[in-house]
Amino acid sequence: MFVDNLKFIEKTPMDVPGAVNVTKQVPIGSAEGWEDHVMRVFTITDMGNTPKHNHDWPHINYIIKGKGILHMDGKDNPVEEGSVAFVPSGVEHQFKSSVKGDFTFICIVPNKGEY
Repeated sequence: MFVDNLKFIEKTPMDVPGAVNVTKQVPIGSAEGWEDHVMRVFTITDMGNTPKHNHDWPHINYIIKGKGILHMDGKDNPVEEGSVAFVPSGVEHQFKSSVKGDFTFICIVPNKGEY
């Protein structure tokens, strides 16, 4: 069993080409007992974005705070607090903040998606 608060989970800058103003937290994964998936929380600030990319695993997203755009398969999809999304394997995607403050979302992937 594992219980914590996100405010106590370390934030690390996303240091990959194309990422602008993005931090990542990993609140739940194998260390907490979830053997085959990992829950990450990304925060994008000040109109930043993740890089456009694709990979061979899907992910599930839930928007916690703010407003943004999920660019997926060539289309811009507005998302906001409470929005959910499923990004299939192999589909190009990118998250972009559309606010000056925080745009925060949960991203759940199989373990091979955590790097």
